[in-house]
Amino acid sequence: MTKVKSASIAPELDTPTDLPQQSVDKISATLNTLLADAFALYLKTKNFHWHVSGRHFRDYHLLLDEQSEQIFATTDALAERVRKVGGVTLRSIGHIAKLQTIEDNNEDYVPPREMLRELMNDNKKMAAAMRKAHKIVDDCEDAASAGLLENFIDETERRTWFLFEASRQESSNET
Repeated sequence: MTKVKSASIAPELDTPTDLPQQSVDKISATLNTLLADAFALYLKTKNFHWHVSGRHFRDYHLLLDEQSEQIFATTDALAERVRKVGGVTLRSIGHIAKLQTIEDNNEDYVPPREMLRELMNDNKKMAAAMRKAHKIVDDCEDAASAGLLENFIDETERRTWFLFEASRQESSNET
């Protein structure tokens, strides 16, 4: 089967693949949206890490730092996966802003429990998006992307769980 190349890919970036161009386009679009959301969630998690306050400061500060590192670690793997299948990936903050579905939080102050709950819901949204992406890459017979997403879904569910439990602790300890 001869692959029809997309006109938008520079010849120097035209990675060879056995996937049909339609699959490359679907996989790239799906993974690039996840990548944009990963950057948005990373920055929001860091924002809350930098601005958390209160009696659980140390615990939350460390938790959010750990989670932001984990989220950031997914970005390179997602972008490289797009390139491996012959697609092109994000190029700028503006490109991220166009694709992200995770909403920014620009508030001057967010109470710690609300921070945790917002991040918990964002991680739940991210896991749901990864499941949808898994179906798309699976339909395109891209087992490597599917495997990558399976690991990321598990990590995202773990973050959701930790944020849920930490926000319950906050709620039950306040008088």
